[in-house]
Amino acid sequence: MLISPAYAQDAAGGGLALVTQIAPLLLIFAVFYFLLIRPQQKKQKEHKELLSKLKRGDRVLTAGGIIGKVTTVKEGVDEVEVEIAPNVRVSVLRQTIGDVLKPVGANDAGAKA
Repeated sequence: MLISPAYAQDAAGGGLALVTQIAPLLLIFAVFYFLLIRPQQKKQKEHKELLSKLKRGDRVLTAGGIIGKVTTVKEGVDEVEVEIAPNVRVSVLRQTIGDVLKPVGANDAGAKA
């Protein structure tokens, strides 16, 4: 006979096979969580805290790339008044403020060279 007979496989090893199939998926999820999800949540939390501490006189950078100085912080409303040029004030949403710029001192500029 040229064809060998097929024998039924034993079902006793089914539990181990299930673990070996699920383990890579759990590993991939753990890597995604620690490399993508967790840092993004931390960054969102820091940005929300930054916006809540916004005060008059801060230099800010909006999401549109406009740099201005905060003149009025309206409580209870998500609007902030920003002066972008002398006597030119605009109202922007808090969420559109990307960063609060730190002032550069006169001594700091010379230290880079």
